[in-house]
Amino acid sequence: MRLLGKQEVEDIAVGAALLGTGGGGDPYIGKLMALQAIEEHGPIKLLDPDEVPDEAVIVPSAMMGAPTVMVEKIPSGDEAITAFQSLKDNLSTEIYATMPIEAGGVNSLLPFALAARQGLPVVDCDGMGRAFPELQMVTFYLDGMSATPMVLSDEKGNGMVLNTINSVWAERLARGATIEMGGSVMLAIYPMKGEEMKQSAIRNTLTLEENIGRSIREAKENNDDPVQSVLKITSGYELFQGKVSDINRKTETGFTRGTAKIEGIHNYNGSELTLSFQNEHLLATCGDDVLCVTPDLIAVLDAETGMPITTEGLRYGARCIVIGMPCDPKWRTEKGIATAGPGYFGYDVDYIPVEQLNQKEAK
Repeated sequence: MRLLGKQEVEDIAVGAALLGTGGGGDPYIGKLMALQAIEEHGPIKLLDPDEVPDEAVIVPSAMMGAPTVMVEKIPSGDEAITAFQSLKDNLSTEIYATMPIEAGGVNSLLPFALAARQGLPVVDCDGMGRAFPELQMVTFYLDGMSATPMVLSDEKGNGMVLNTINSVWAERLARGATIEMGGSVMLAIYPMKGEEMKQSAIRNTLTLEENIGRSIREAKENNDDPVQSVLKITSGYELFQGKVSDINRKTETGFTRGTAKIEGIHNYNGSELTLSFQNEHLLATCGDDVLCVTPDLIAVLDAETGMPITTEGLRYGARCIVIGMPCDPKWRTEKGIATAGPGYFGYDVDYIPVEQLNQKEAK
């Protein structure tokens, strides 16, 4: 166990935005919520998964909806507490700790704000190792666990308890409710025992995010290349450098969907990269060549600062570096690829690991 203060949260926010592959909610909003909670309630306890008793109940907390909506419909934090308390009442048991459902901007940091206000620890793990747009796209689903009972809560005070036959139905029903509730809601979801969490969760995600954020900060302080620091920590690959020449982004069916065109510069002059996203970046292509595809991670970094740029933050003319990173091995299984691979999202490409697609770049 260790305590997290303001600097740790600042670093985690940067790393969360990067591992969030463009999605997972606005990291700035999540960071402000966590920092305010620390200011009011003190440092947050971060537990290693092995420190959690096997029989203890763990409940992840998260935001669901389109990231573009959250930029204007900023949560107060009360929604998460309402959802959490409602699920606690539904389970008729004490909740030992919370954790992120994914590595994403607001979704890595929302549990901190909730935990500080509830006097609970946060477990250093998550269910994706990145961000994905749908509720069944977690390692818990891959291991046969249920998303429900789950609770949705909005800023108006509406709450909804769902019990579904499987996690795919949980996604379908919750997505429709989220649209009706304004495009974004807070969730308490995937209640589990400590033993299940240890077997299924992706470990040390928050520590990895902190290390990524610190490496970017220290690289800038030492006038080093922050992108190279990130690639080293994540075993990633530089895919492209350029400037955003076109962005087509819209909010529909509860998601932020679109494409971005990036015109190559420097070594990539004369080439054009296309990014396709559904909340998160899912496919990077250059002409007919696939450079990286889901479930591997695609992130866009500011060319000067190395700071991650979210899908809603992409702007015309922005100079950026696109990187690809290998996903957790759980996603490279048959069920993992069926759940969150290119075919699920309608892309007519095969999944090939980013290491194979970029062998020429391997050191």
